[in-house]
Amino acid sequence: MPDLKPILSDAQTIAVVGCSGREDRTSHKIARYLQDNGYRVVPVNPNYDEVLGEPCYPDLQHVPADTRIDVVNVFRRREHTADMVRDALQRAQSTDAQPAVWTQLGVSSDEARDLAEEGGLPYVKNRCIMVEHGRLFPEAA
Repeated sequence: MPDLKPILSDAQTIAVVGCSGREDRTSHKIARYLQDNGYRVVPVNPNYDEVLGEPCYPDLQHVPADTRIDVVNVFRRREHTADMVRDALQRAQSTDAQPAVWTQLGVSSDEARDLAEEGGLPYVKNRCIMVEHGRLFPEAA
């Protein structure tokens, strides 16, 4: 597992894949937390046009190429995680940014981890980005 503190301290923009527009959903609460702590959040979900005041994109490939993504935070079911890594790798090739892939609790897969490692992307497995941020930066939480 990569060192989490530099990933979070260096990141400016976090794509939240599976970000819900519903305030009661965990993905929405965590995206709001990230916004409140200074990150630009790029919501990714084909069911919404806007979430948390930001344009929402149907997938990573539709996020404008000039938007640098530092972390891809995945809120999709485990069986979709490898495809999310493939999308992150494809985006990395077209934008020259190497985002970390961060999988929330219970959504990681060995295939996704292997793809990320083979492609040179840092891969965070089964960690809540909000919990880890609060632990590593208690003054911000």
